[in-house]
Amino acid sequence: MPLALLVAVAALLLPSLALAETGIPAVSVVTGANGQQEYTVSLQILALMTALSFLPAMVVLMTSFTRIIVVLAILRQALGLQQTPSNQVLLGIALFMSLFIMTPVLDEVYDNALEPYMSEQIGALEAVEQAKAPMRAFMLSQTRMTDLNTFTEISGNTSASSPQELPMTVIIPAFVTSELKTAFQIGFMLFIPFLVIDLVVASVLMAMGMMMLSPMIVSLPFKIMLFVLVDGWNLVLGTLAVSFGLGST
Repeated sequence: MPLALLVAVAALLLPSLALAETGIPAVSVVTGANGQQEYTVSLQILALMTALSFLPAMVVLMTSFTRIIVVLAILRQALGLQQTPSNQVLLGIALFMSLFIMTPVLDEVYDNALEPYMSEQIGALEAVEQAKAPMRAFMLSQTRMTDLNTFTEISGNTSASSPQELPMTVIIPAFVTSELKTAFQIGFMLFIPFLVIDLVVASVLMAMGMMMLSPMIVSLPFKIMLFVLVDGWNLVLGTLAVSFGLGST
């Protein structure tokens, strides 16, 4: 009985061993006629799956998403609404607004990098380089020179003659810093009218001797009414889109 079991196990393992010997090598690099190196499909798939793990960070930190979500969060705080709109709604608005704003950049990435790569006109490494160009141009257009100079000095990369020659490891943190600063500037401007309403309501309640009544409860409907009357969502989202250069001539 044990002999029959060993024979059965060997019969099952032999085809697998033979297939492993004749299968596709895990690591293979082919040098083309122009000197460019191409990797096997298995390595390309592995690199793609690894890159997908960085996709959320890329969406948040390399697009307009950061500025939009920070402004929307400050707006909700200024209105005095803790959970309305919910986090899911704010994230959805920020995501689709980012898609709307980034459409010209994504179209350029598709035309110059993704489509030629899928049609096997260019290699994977060249496609990555082609995709970097429009993303680098977008981020540099929204980055302040002071932030760019700060991270350039920290990295010690002072040999670049122009911002276009800087690596993405320098451009991305400078871009994120500039986006946060711009978002807080917009949020400050949004806070002012609602702060005025809070001060007026608090002064009136104090003058009437209503110390036990929270000014936040009384001012909340007035802030919502003001925001609706001035068509606040249209103004905020439209201003955010224009702040990235959309609609400018």
